[in-house]
Amino acid sequence: MQTETTQIKEKSTDELLREGLSKAVSYQEYRRLVEILVQEGTSAGPIQSDDLANYTKLNSKRMNRWDKSVLIDDEDLKVIQKMESKVTWLVLTESWCGDAAPALPVMAKIAELNPNITFKVILRDENVPLMNKFLTNGGLSIPKLIVLDGVDGSVLGTWGPRSKKATKLVEAHKASHGTILPEFKQDLQVWYNTDKGQSILEDLLVVLALE
Repeated sequence: MQTETTQIKEKSTDELLREGLSKAVSYQEYRRLVEILVQEGTSAGPIQSDDLANYTKLNSKRMNRWDKSVLIDDEDLKVIQKMESKVTWLVLTESWCGDAAPALPVMAKIAELNPNITFKVILRDENVPLMNKFLTNGGLSIPKLIVLDGVDGSVLGTWGPRSKKATKLVEAHKASHGTILPEFKQDLQVWYNTDKGQSILEDLLVVLALE
């Protein structure tokens, strides 16, 4: 008797991107979602804990501050407004992600200044097959920004989970301690505040130049 094995065909990156986009929300909708999670004392994602709920609450406060404090000078504004091709910026994230708190407001501000950029947000843990197509050093690191052509949906580039400058800080810390210590996460947030989003902006302007 022959046994027929049913093989499940793995979805292509294009298929997963289309599915992700169909579920994606605007930045404003994402911010409202985070506020609801804070009110409920929970976090996004299937795993729930007091720590993740607290990180979500912290990130909501941080994003409120960043939304108001991201500064774009005249030279950077010219670069942003010069980009004429229509693109979609799709970012995978979670409410508890500390690196997303300063990054998403910068992305949103850039998109706000150029109508050719459509900025959308999806949750990583609801889109793991897609996340697996855009790993960082083999990991599910977020936020991960995927830049898509506004006409054919092809992938033009990616960014994340941190700016080049922040990545160097993290790599130096891991080289010294073998892992990321809890206190370093707070130190990194202090650095983000001092940097005022400029290293993230600097990286994203390079992404714009490649589009």
